[in-house]
Amino acid sequence: MARSKPPAPEAGRGGGGRRPRGALEREILACLASAGRPLTPGEVLDSLGEDLAYTTVMTTLARMFEKGLTVRETAGRAYAYSAAPDPGPAQAIAVATRMHRLLMAGDDHAGVLAHFVADLGPEDERLLSELLADLRSGGDSNPGAGGKRARGAGRDDARRRSGGTPGDATERPTGAGG
Repeated sequence: MARSKPPAPEAGRGGGGRRPRGALEREILACLASAGRPLTPGEVLDSLGEDLAYTTVMTTLARMFEKGLTVRETAGRAYAYSAAPDPGPAQAIAVATRMHRLLMAGDDHAGVLAHFVADLGPEDERLLSELLADLRSGGDSNPGAGGKRARGAGRDDARRRSGGTPGDATERPTGAGG
């Protein structure tokens, strides 16, 4: 007789379950915003008051920095992070995440995308075409960002967000020791 698995703990409740995607980033941004000063990963961890690993917070902060959601400064052997003053990258990522979630909620992806594209204005249609061509060619231009790819845009950045890059979890300021 096969044994059934115990029910999964409720996500985000400290029971070992997974948070909804992006929830930890939102919690960290709220923590940084309310602090009024740059915080180290240890201070963020203490402020969150949850059962998280230090490396989880440190890696999340490093990835948020790569996305342009935070800024950082050297604080001894670590970095201290603040919420980015420009909300543009954070808003773009949040909207793109919601759009992707809505697309994935249905079965007719082609139909949803066809309606979305049909409703675009000429400038947005041109921008979308240029972004797709840029992704196919592997180029670095982003027509919407003055010729430079915005942080968090493109396949490579999406891969980095999902799988990380070597050094994310161990990133330290220059001259820092182990």
